[in-house]
Amino acid sequence: MRRSWLFSRIWCQLPLVIVLLWGTHAVSQAELPERKVQGDALTSEHDPRIHITVPSSAHYVGADRWILGGFDDCELHAFVDADQHQTVRRLYWIQFESYLSSRPELHHGYDSPRHAEIAGMDFYVDTWPHATDAKIESGSDLEHLIVLVRKKGYKLPNGMIYARFAHLLDKEKRKELMIIYAEDLDPDGLTAADLLKGGRAHARWPGLERNLIDRAEQNIELQRTNEP
Repeated sequence: MRRSWLFSRIWCQLPLVIVLLWGTHAVSQAELPERKVQGDALTSEHDPRIHITVPSSAHYVGADRWILGGFDDCELHAFVDADQHQTVRRLYWIQFESYLSSRPELHHGYDSPRHAEIAGMDFYVDTWPHATDAKIESGSDLEHLIVLVRKKGYKLPNGMIYARFAHLLDKEKRKELMIIYAEDLDPDGLTAADLLKGGRAHARWPGLERNLIDRAEQNIELQRTNEP
């Protein structure tokens, strides 16, 4: 009798187990990266439909997709140019974001006065220096990027300068394409702190960021593909 009771109990709970397992599978499937990379080129079939090419010297380190902050569907791809010691000298960070429908009140709030038009798209542009040993927010996109880079055996230099290009796809400002280009500061003998306000080389920052933006636009090619 006990065996029969136990079998009946397990059989009754089986549909629930199947539902839970299928739900877990569906969540993991939803988090698989959707964009494709071949060699030095990334192709996106939606949001937006675009072909992005980086220099052939750059190596693809992989992709990640997760719900950033619990409300933002985020897909990240990264390429690096590194030296013979596997230290990153140039970084190409491409990211697609879309706020979840469950959070309709959220909108991107870029306010940089600097803009660039690339492939017919308007991008907000901003720049900053960053020390690699600076504190990183847990679960942030930067943390996900660093994990990707280090998993492939690369290491980041002591400091880098970053140029971010952010394009908002919709009037509601809920979807974006973000491209970040970064360069190692070591060849210039500088640290991120040197370039901050009050730093010993702060006066050099305007020229450095201008050249950084120029090289980003030269090194990254964007080509819109036809909408369906």
